[in-house]
Amino acid sequence: MLENREEELTTVRVQDPRVQNEGSWNSYVDYKIFLHTNSKAFTAKTSCVRRRYREFVWLRKQLQKNAGLVPVPELPGKSTFFVGSTDEFIEKRRQGLQQFLEKVVQNVVLLSDSRLHLFLQSQLPVPEMEACVQGRGALTVTEAILHYAMSQCAWAQQGERRPSLPPPAEPRASGAGAGSSQRPSCLEPFPPWSDFGMEEDARSESPEAPAERETQ
Repeated sequence: MLENREEELTTVRVQDPRVQNEGSWNSYVDYKIFLHTNSKAFTAKTSCVRRRYREFVWLRKQLQKNAGLVPVPELPGKSTFFVGSTDEFIEKRRQGLQQFLEKVVQNVVLLSDSRLHLFLQSQLPVPEMEACVQGRGALTVTEAILHYAMSQCAWAQQGERRPSLPPPAEPRASGAGAGSSQRPSCLEPFPPWSDFGMEEDARSESPEAPAERETQ
C-alpha cells in the first residue's frame, strides 16, 4: 500500500534592497528575505527578515565550520572594482545572495545548523544568534523563532501599531525545527506567495538612491 506523502517545498526570495543610514560613513544595503515552506525542518512556515551582506558572510563561515567536508555554496564577491552603476552592483549581489540561499536550504546537512534557522527566521543580530545557539541567550533557538513569528503575526493583524506580546509557549525541544506542542495558528498554513504581496519578478524593486559600496 502506497503512502500519500505531501511533497516538501521550500522557497526563499531575496529582494527589496534598501540603503540604511544613507549619507553617513556607515551606510549599507540590506535585503529582505522571504521564506515560504511546508517542510518539517522549519519551525515557522513563513518568515520575513532583513539581512545585510556581512551577516551572509558570517553565516557562510559558520556553515562551513560546522559542515565538515560538505561544500558550502559561494557568496557573490565583494569586490569594489565592479564596472557599472551602483544599482547594477546591488542587483547582481541580490541575485547571488538568493542563489546562495536556494542552494543552502536544499542541503540536508546545512539545514540542520541552528544558525541558519535563526538567520532566516529571526531578526537577532549575530552576537545574539551565537549566544542563542550556545545556550547563553534568554531564549532557546525554537523560542526565539516562535517569538519573532508571533510578533510578525500580531503586527500583520493589527497594522503598524505593535502590541505587547506574551512570552512564547514552552517548546518541547530546543533544536531548530522542533516547535512547541501548541503553535500559533498563523504558523501552520502554507498560503500562496500572493498573500504576502510577493511579485514574480524579484528585481522590480531597487534603492531610490545609490549607496556607498560596502566591502563587508
